Amino acid sequence: MKIIKKNSERGFALPLALLLLVVMTIMGATLVNITSTEHNANTDKDSNQQVFYAAESGISVAKSWMVGNITKFSSSPPNNLDSRLRFCKASFFPNLRSSNNGFHTDRKSLNQVISASGDEATRLGKYSFEYFIAYTPDQNGNNSSGKKKSGTNNILYTIYSCGCNETASKCNAQNNIIIPLEAVVTLVN
Repeated sequence: MKIIKKNSERGFALPLALLLLVVMTIMGATLVNITSTEHNANTDKDSNQQVFYAAESGISVAKSWMVGNITKFSSSPPNNLDSRLRFCKASFFPNLRSSNNGFHTDRKSLNQVISASGDEATRLGKYSFEYFIAYTPDQNGNNSSGKKKSGTNNILYTIYSCGCNETASKCNAQNNIIIPLEAVVTLVN
């Protein structure tokens, strides 16, 4: 009688199981890493978008202020705003040399201009804007006097607004996302 030994397959399942476990662990870790990276990218994109909206809100608030205070533009001379600005600096705007001829500045958090409650109000409170209004600069970037719209007596003003991903009191150019926007406005005399 012939005896057949079946010892040649002994221990084959264990190395195969360990190999599959290592491969599955690497795949799982890779998927977690990709998901985490995508989540962080989406969070950054959402934050940047909200900061952009904050800067747009600054322009909107400044336009409303201008309409309600049109007499202040003709009665009060421009003044130096650099000392009153916290995070929206003239250097953010390449066509502006300085903000020495500004008329008005203001800063607010989004929850001060957008009605919301609960978690939404808390989230909006984390974003702010700061703006200043100045004469529209000439082609050299100087804004020493009001530039008149051609053919009229209407003066061109520019609203410079910056959005920030922090409250206005905590925002600074080194540690925060700051998005500058500008809009040219004509006040009709």
